[in-house]
Amino acid sequence: MKVNLLIIAGTIVAVTGCQTLQSTTSQTNDDQVSTVTKAKSKKSASVTIDEIEEQVAEVNNLWLRISNQMSLPVVDNALVAHYRQWYLDNPKHLEIVTQRASPFLYYIVEQLEARNLPIELALLPIVESGFDPLAYSNSHASGLWQLTPPTALSFGVKTNWWFDGRQDVASSTKAALDLLQYLYPKMENNWFYTIAAYNSGEGRLLSAIKSNQARGKSADFWSLTLPKETAHYVPQLLALADVIKNAEKYGITLAPIENAPQIEVVNIESQLDINLAADLAQIDIVDLKAINPGLKRWATAPQGPHQLIVPSDKAASFKRALATVEPDSRINWVRYKIKSGDSISRIADQFETTATLIRSSNGIKGNNIIAGKFLIIPVAAKDPDLATLSADQILARKKVVKSSQNKQSYTIKSGDSLWKIAQSQQVTVAQLMKWNNLKQQSTLTVGKNLVIYPNEIATNNTGTEKTITYRVRSGDSLARIATKYNVTVAELIEWNSLQNSRLIQPGQILKLIMTNS
Repeated sequence: MKVNLLIIAGTIVAVTGCQTLQSTTSQTNDDQVSTVTKAKSKKSASVTIDEIEEQVAEVNNLWLRISNQMSLPVVDNALVAHYRQWYLDNPKHLEIVTQRASPFLYYIVEQLEARNLPIELALLPIVESGFDPLAYSNSHASGLWQLTPPTALSFGVKTNWWFDGRQDVASSTKAALDLLQYLYPKMENNWFYTIAAYNSGEGRLLSAIKSNQARGKSADFWSLTLPKETAHYVPQLLALADVIKNAEKYGITLAPIENAPQIEVVNIESQLDINLAADLAQIDIVDLKAINPGLKRWATAPQGPHQLIVPSDKAASFKRALATVEPDSRINWVRYKIKSGDSISRIADQFETTATLIRSSNGIKGNNIIAGKFLIIPVAAKDPDLATLSADQILARKKVVKSSQNKQSYTIKSGDSLWKIAQSQQVTVAQLMKWNNLKQQSTLTVGKNLVIYPNEIATNNTGTEKTITYRVRSGDSLARIATKYNVTVAELIEWNSLQNSRLIQPGQILKLIMTNS
């Protein structure tokens, strides 16, 4: 047996020379689909140097990593041919999808490989949502994986006033893969059946299979009587896989996606104001929201999940900065005096929070409150509306200071995305969008120039800097001081070399660099 070695994400994996089960074998297509998981397990093997016959190649393009592991048979079928031709005739669609997928696809591939699931499943978000995490259907399905509310509930995805886990990449991916693993044994270990059942439900697939069997007809996927959407669902996925695997053969160019982590899921342990989180991660609030589309308000959900997605290259510094923030400083609190006529729900609306959180924060079990008494209310550190605005609306609120002397030009290359360009130029996606009048869904054109102002200051004021000192008082925290002086916790840490200090002490002198108007 010929064995090739691939270095995938720094790991050497042995794979056989034959990775795709061909339809010319004596097995039926459905038999092949049923044996994919077994075949995948056989492909991983311990090899010696003597067995290596091919040169080790490093896979830097995530599309190539995916292509190398494809194993579902592509059937010679009219619907497969129809969708293959559609993808070939609409290369712009794949360009847009690639840009949207860039921050998330590596994470999804890693999750699939950890479960030893067919790599083609990484393409399901393209079929389901065009890789738009905010996609919403008429049947109330939402997110990359288009989970419906009942499905989300069944697989532990939280959806509430604060958070929609169907739109959160980590939560929805876990639920979608859990669902696929649940369906696979129920669908006779057949991946065509399983993928179809993901679309229409297990009951409908099992009913179609039993109906054919009762009439003495073939029960392979292609012979089943299914709703049109489901009957087209599997062929569309197979056609997409075929186009990606054989892009060169079909004469199309797929913009490369770096085969490296782009995001990291961080355990934040408790509720966190997302403006504070953006400061701690040293990224723009627009960028943080773009990779955490499940966040609906100004903070993460009080009851969890207590996790936040941050860019991989910011994860370590974010964790260090977060460790310096005291638990009671992760969100701001105000003392509110109850007025005559007030109700808990009315106060909750006023402060952009929930009645449930007000009750739990104040030990209230019912709805009775007394005028003249005080409530402790959790509030946003900055403008709470920012948490519910779109990225474009947030940008419209910001006034930017640009200098033509610092103006630079960047020529878009194949494989570029706003995310990738922002990382390479050490600016934010929000800035790129503002400078070039772009939207998050804008398509980048190879060869077109983008304007960049590397020294731009995003502020409402201009002026010169001055350094002031601040004496820490009892009850102070870095978060409170940062909010008071309109700076970030990360800046306080940097200015005062606090990386190795978890707490600040009363009487301690801190340096702050301020801007004069």
